[in-house]
Amino acid sequence: MSVVRSVLRPLVPKRMRRRVARMVQRLVPESESERVARRRKFGMSYYNSTLALIETWAAERSEEDNFLYDIDGHSRTSLAHLLAVLFGGSAETYRAYFREIEEDTSFHHHVTTQLREALPDASSVHIGRRLGWYAIAQHLKPRLVIETGVDFGLGSCVLCAALLRNKAEGFAGQYIGTDNNPLAGRLFAAPYNTVGCIAYGDSIETLSSLRDPVDLFINDSDHTAGYEAREYEIIAPLLNARSVVLSDNSHANTVLADFSEKRGRRYAFFKEVPKDHWYPGAGIGISVGDVSR
Repeated sequence: MSVVRSVLRPLVPKRMRRRVARMVQRLVPESESERVARRRKFGMSYYNSTLALIETWAAERSEEDNFLYDIDGHSRTSLAHLLAVLFGGSAETYRAYFREIEEDTSFHHHVTTQLREALPDASSVHIGRRLGWYAIAQHLKPRLVIETGVDFGLGSCVLCAALLRNKAEGFAGQYIGTDNNPLAGRLFAAPYNTVGCIAYGDSIETLSSLRDPVDLFINDSDHTAGYEAREYEIIAPLLNARSVVLSDNSHANTVLADFSEKRGRRYAFFKEVPKDHWYPGAGIGISVGDVSR
C-alpha cells in the first residue's frame, strides 16, 4: 500500500489518495493470507486506540463500573437538541443547564474529594450522561424524584444539586434513592442530603410503599429486564401527565420503550459517546407525558 501511495502522491490530490490507493490495491493479486491480513489491519484501525485505552485503564486503581468519563461534543449537541424537542425551549437552554452543573465548583470539589479516597487513580470525575438528568430536573422542577440504584451516589448528588437550585428559586423538591447495599451512597452527604434520603433495601419494596405522585423516576438498579419492568409497573399509578421516567439501561433493552407504548407515553433514546474512554457508552431512555390525556 505504501508503494502505491508513493506513486500516487504527485498525481492525485491529497484528499483522494487513500481512496484511490485502496481502489488500486484491489487490482493487485494477493494470496488468501494477504487478503485476510489486509482486511484485519483495516478493521483493527477502528479499534487500536480503544485497545490502548483499555491497557491504561487495566493498570489503574480507578472505577470498575459506573465510569466517570465525559461525553464528546457531538453527544452534548445531540442531547441538548433532543431535550429541546421533548420538553420545549431551545437547545441553548439545555446547554446552559449542562454548563451550570459543570461549573459548580462546590459540587465538583465534593464529589472529586470523596471519590478519590476510594478510587485513588481516578484522574478526573465527569458526570457523563447525567448531564441530561440534571437538565431534566432543572427544567421539570419536580416535587418528588426517585432513583433506584445509588452506588457511590454520584447521580444522587447530581439530582440533588438540581433540587437545591430549584429550592433557591422557590420550587421545593425531595429526592429518594434506593439501594440494597447498605454501604451505597458514599457521596451523599451535606448539602445534598438536605433535600433527600436513601432508603436501603429492595427497591420493589420501597417503591411499593410510596403514595405521593412521582414527577421524575430514574431506573438504575437491577438491570435485568424483568426487574426493570416491575419497577415501572409499580410506579405507574403514581405518574401524571408531567411525569418523566428515565432508564439507564435502554441501550440494552426495550423495557422502557414497551412500557411507554403500553401506557400511551412518548419515548426517545439518547446514545452517549464517551470522550477518551474505552467503554462504548450507554445512554438515557426517556419516557414523557401521557399523550392520551
